[in-house]
Amino acid sequence: MRMYDIIHRKREGLPLTDEEIRFFVGGCVDGSIPDYQISALLMAIYFQGLNDRETAVLTDCMAHSGDVMDLSAIQGFKVDKHSTGGVGDKTTMIVGPMVAACGVPVAKMSGRGLGHTGGTVDKLESIPGFNIALEPDEFIQTVNCMGLCVVGQTGDLAPADKKLYALRDVTATVDSIPLIAASIMSKKIAAGADGIVLDVKVGSGAFMKTVEDAVRLAETMVRIGESAGKKTVALITNMDAPLGNAIGNTIEVVEAVETLRGNGPAALTTICRELAANMLFLAGKGDIVACNRMVRDAILNGTALDKFREMVAAQGGDATVVDDTSKLPSAPDFHRVRAPKSGYITHIDAEKCGIAAALLGAGRQKKEDSIDYTAGILFRENLGDQVDEGVEFARLYSSKSELFTEAERLFLEAVTISEQPLPELPKLLIGRVTAQGAELY
Repeated sequence: MRMYDIIHRKREGLPLTDEEIRFFVGGCVDGSIPDYQISALLMAIYFQGLNDRETAVLTDCMAHSGDVMDLSAIQGFKVDKHSTGGVGDKTTMIVGPMVAACGVPVAKMSGRGLGHTGGTVDKLESIPGFNIALEPDEFIQTVNCMGLCVVGQTGDLAPADKKLYALRDVTATVDSIPLIAASIMSKKIAAGADGIVLDVKVGSGAFMKTVEDAVRLAETMVRIGESAGKKTVALITNMDAPLGNAIGNTIEVVEAVETLRGNGPAALTTICRELAANMLFLAGKGDIVACNRMVRDAILNGTALDKFREMVAAQGGDATVVDDTSKLPSAPDFHRVRAPKSGYITHIDAEKCGIAAALLGAGRQKKEDSIDYTAGILFRENLGDQVDEGVEFARLYSSKSELFTEAERLFLEAVTISEQPLPELPKLLIGRVTAQGAELY
């Protein structure tokens, strides 16, 4: 079998055979196919696409290109959640404890942030002592003991995806729905959960900019999950503005704790409850209404917050920060952002906000970059709120005060203040995709 023939076949718009796809993925992992030929096939796929069978086979080959987690030793139905990436997205730290408090085990592998989006691992590591590098047996034991554990992705999980993503990133082939779906779902399948809830973001701060593309991606991933024997559901959620009031690492941990206490921003609380309810639904805990009620009760009776505290302690972190978040590391300096004019906040560009937070030190441009856990942006007024000229409506945090000027300039570009208020706030929950089809709200 020749790679040249595979590239030519896809270039002409013809479907690849299962054997051709397996040959391609195997050559990516063992290095027998040179980068220029891998890149050529990726570009052909970008233009010609993949059908459902090709996408499913590619995903399966990528999922089994390295280690596959065996979670059979974990008691009960294991459920996982994945977000396609957003700004201020601290949902894992909230949803995981909610679901575990309702009796469904959550064995979660999360990633680090890159570019304008944050990573759950970075946020958890901002808690002093928190260990995200547990051995597999420790991971399984922790979930069995307390129903919840969040660790970093292992270096041997879906290595084909790491190779392909690195080349997609430098060949302008990232935004291909079948390649995105295969990338995400190969890691989810390799992670070993029984059920998967996908949070597909759409808007200025998301990879999918239109609802149509978000639905196509969600439908593709749900089909892949179901074909792999995983119960799968996807929610389409709005990422036209940052989720919550905090963008960063430590300050997002604070906001997660407040949300678990029942004092979180309304938008963030709504999204987290809906994600958690769908995870419980997949685990057979009842219909969506009943599951939503269970999640609400876990917040009201404090058991969700208790689970978060238990997770922090079990993974070596200082659990006292859950009861006193002032013990978390804080930035030595902050800068008040004042409204340039009076009016109403009618739009917030989430991507620009994420870039501004990264400029302050909260993110990284390359995987090996270090980050400032205390850096970030905190909104004191948010989308739809009225502001007065000269009055503080946000704060920038950083260990390096010289970064404030450029970050403030970019941040102010992201915020639109208008004379007239919004007629209504944008819809948070846009749709839901299951094996039975898509429903737009």
